[in-house]
Amino acid sequence: MINRHTLTAPALALLLAACTTAPEHIDANLDLPDQWTVAQPHITSSLDTAWWQQFGSEELVGLVKAAQANSYDLAAAVARVQQAAALARIAGAPLLPIVSGTLTGAQEKIQNNTATREYTAGLTASYELDIWGKNSAGNAASIATLTASQYERESVALTLTASVVSTYMQTLGLRERAEIAYLNLDASERILALVVSRERAGMATSLELAQQKGLVASQRKNLAQRQQQAKDSLTALAILVGRTPQGFDIAGQSLTGIVAPNVAAGVPSDLLIRRPDLAQAERTLASANANVSVARRAMLPQLTLTAGVGTETTQWHDVLRAPIYSLAAGLVAPIFSGGRLSAYKDLAIAQREELLSQYRGAIVSALGDVEMALNAMVSVSVQRDAQFDALVQAREAVRLAESRYRSGAEGLLTVLDTQRTLYTDQDLNAQLTLEQLQASVDLFKALGGGWQVAVADNAS
Repeated sequence: MINRHTLTAPALALLLAACTTAPEHIDANLDLPDQWTVAQPHITSSLDTAWWQQFGSEELVGLVKAAQANSYDLAAAVARVQQAAALARIAGAPLLPIVSGTLTGAQEKIQNNTATREYTAGLTASYELDIWGKNSAGNAASIATLTASQYERESVALTLTASVVSTYMQTLGLRERAEIAYLNLDASERILALVVSRERAGMATSLELAQQKGLVASQRKNLAQRQQQAKDSLTALAILVGRTPQGFDIAGQSLTGIVAPNVAAGVPSDLLIRRPDLAQAERTLASANANVSVARRAMLPQLTLTAGVGTETTQWHDVLRAPIYSLAAGLVAPIFSGGRLSAYKDLAIAQREELLSQYRGAIVSALGDVEMALNAMVSVSVQRDAQFDALVQAREAVRLAESRYRSGAEGLLTVLDTQRTLYTDQDLNAQLTLEQLQASVDLFKALGGGWQVAVADNAS
């Protein structure tokens, strides 16, 4: 997803050189459903890696790009990949011989003031034969951990992008709700001016005046609350894109023009290759499996070969004329360790069982995420259609009530009730518009945002 943060191809090739076989993927042994419970909405968009562009906002596209470039959370995830890469190189080192060389010179003065010089040079090599595959298993564990860290980076990037999109829409929604509160306050103040005029003329009671003043005060409170919420949401958005809140702003003022795309959810089994967090959990489990093999094979004998060549002379130019050779083999077998090796094996097995349970739980949770997102999209769409009809009727009711109040055919109580209903319906309509858009964001995120294991492997 974030190509500029991936490892270079030569570096990755070196890391994977010791792994001669394809990675063994772990089966969670779960019976996955054949289809989703909630009927999928009408499909209008495809699921791709740049899914945020489908909402139709150029400003949003720019914010996502800034977040991907400046996010400290993503930078930390990249650093974790680099750490895992270094550990993979360390774990692969025992598969190769260790070669070291020495070259020393010494001078010694004896009692008759004569000096002797001595030069030594040597070259030694040692290699542990991986008879039982312990070192290979350790290398496989480190490679799986490296891959898991790469998937974790992708998961962080997906979460970051979804948070930026959701917070951007939340900011626009709160600004729209603040504008609704302002317009309703303005309408309430106009009615208040009319009530004051009628009260002075003896055509309205003090009770009616107090009721309208109370409504105006309530509208002012709602306006201040919406404005505060919009500013807080803008601050959260600034933090997500890696900017300081001071001086940060966006041009958008409402959700007008933002579209809610629907995407194909596919089948439940697709999630195993669509979500980077599930791929990360699977590779972490694979690493734990390899660690079990390491712990078991550590209880078996180890055979190490050592070879050396060296020389010792009093003349530096004769250093290569009198070589000394050595070759040795050493077999080390554990006899008694106080149960330490057995405990390491039991620990590795228990850790594997823990990660297996976590992997299964992650799959079940992912299935639930998609179901809830699909359910929200269908339900909120129905609610929004009904709420729009209610809003149309509320506007008409306010128009009629105000007209009849001015002519004296209706009391102020009816006007107050229709005003409150209109404000509530307007605010609910804005909320449902936001919920529908955020349900689309949740579905994109639940489906993995167009990411796939094969794509990430090739990009790495």
